Amino acid sequence: MALIDIIRNAMLAGFGMQEKVKEFVDDLVKKGELNESQGAKLVKEWADKAEKNTEDITNSLNELLKKTIEKMRLPSKEDMDKLTEQVNILSDRIKKLEESGRQNP
Repeated sequence: MALIDIIRNAMLAGFGMQEKVKEFVDDLVKKGELNESQGAKLVKEWADKAEKNTEDITNSLNELLKKTIEKMRLPSKEDMDKLTEQVNILSDRIKKLEESGRQNP
């Protein structure tokens, strides 16, 4: 299973869980075990915690990917930008040398 599939499944499970929590709290409100404001507060607290957990997971995945890329020794965007700049400079120099060679036969 690809990493993106794992992330997608986790997100879908999270959305499903959020709906289940809301249904559970709604049932508690209907049974009179919670009033509406307590239910709303409980759902909000759960949603806030779920959002923080999602952020934590995202940060962990980003760090893991960063470390994996470093271990693979793949060039970063910055590395590629520097190389592109150097190639452009060298191309300009070659072009100028070729032009000056044509002018002085």
